[in-house]
Amino acid sequence: MSSIPAIPHSAPRASNSALWRGVIDRYARYLPVSDATPIVTLHEGNTPLIRADNFVEACGGQFELWLKYEGVNPTCSFKDRGMTVAVSKARERGASIVICASTGNTSASAAAYAARAKMKCVVVLPHGKIALGKLAQALMYGATTIAVEGNFDDALRIVRELGNTGQVEVVNSVNPVRIEGQKTAAFEICDQLGRAPDFHFLPVGNAGNITAYWKGYKEYYSVQKADRLPRMFGFQAAGAAPIVDGRLIEKPETVASAIRIGNPASWQAATAALKESKGHIDKVTDEEILAAHKLIAQTEGIFAEPASAAPLAGILRCTKARMIPAGSVVTAIMTGHGLKDPETAIKTAGFEPTIVAPKKETVMKVIGL
Repeated sequence: MSSIPAIPHSAPRASNSALWRGVIDRYARYLPVSDATPIVTLHEGNTPLIRADNFVEACGGQFELWLKYEGVNPTCSFKDRGMTVAVSKARERGASIVICASTGNTSASAAAYAARAKMKCVVVLPHGKIALGKLAQALMYGATTIAVEGNFDDALRIVRELGNTGQVEVVNSVNPVRIEGQKTAAFEICDQLGRAPDFHFLPVGNAGNITAYWKGYKEYYSVQKADRLPRMFGFQAAGAAPIVDGRLIEKPETVASAIRIGNPASWQAATAALKESKGHIDKVTDEEILAAHKLIAQTEGIFAEPASAAPLAGILRCTKARMIPAGSVVTAIMTGHGLKDPETAIKTAGFEPTIVAPKKETVMKVIGL
């Protein structure tokens, strides 16, 4: 497979065979790529799996919790896994323009990978309903950025209509190769743990992630790279819970902007994953999300976007309900970095800098010395 170089052809190539070269390079045998696919990569993937004993202790659990910290991907979210495959395949097909609807993370990722591939990127966003950190990324990567006076579902409808013209390549998760790339996180968890987890918790918005993780776990199990299949536990925000409520939500609302979606594109596939895995789906309030958002930062030093806190709030709830047996191995995905949405973090922290005179004594007084 050919690859777009990260450095000029004339520069010396790295000789370290251990150098991580991205999810396509690592998991090509499980992906819809061939030697004819021009790989567009920013060396995404290989994200840390962090054991969170302090959080478990704080919530009164008796299980192992491991957090897949996707916020350290190149554009600071899990979307890069699917985007490397989507943009590579788009380039293979000769597309010159990629387009997506987004609550933020998809737009950042699509814009970055399009820039890498020397392609034009168009992102359609819900006006006033995107975290500034994510908007800044799309703008800096040079995407043509359009804000519609509506919600994500309106934006996705427009993008799908434009995709039907055949003049642009849609890189939302309605594009099946996006799911193919995202499933690699399940492979990595099994590789890192040396086994599959008993439970996997994750947020549910457009429902591509629960679909992708379940697909990845099943594929690894089928080739005996995993010893079991986990139960998938998904959590939606109470104001944007169409799957839980069993109906479309015309005006979804939640502080977790990444899952503020009222008509998930992968609804059917997500429902199948829940059923097949004997899983569970529920909704958590914004208050629960923000409490978990703060708790994971202050107990583990992990700063994640608010959507990542939905499954953590779910873990807190399931622990109280004794739904997680003692000794279980649990994984949860931290979908994006906390710096994606600094405004919410500042409000949630509950602290402000203490302003003092520039003297040692005044500082000592504040810290109780």
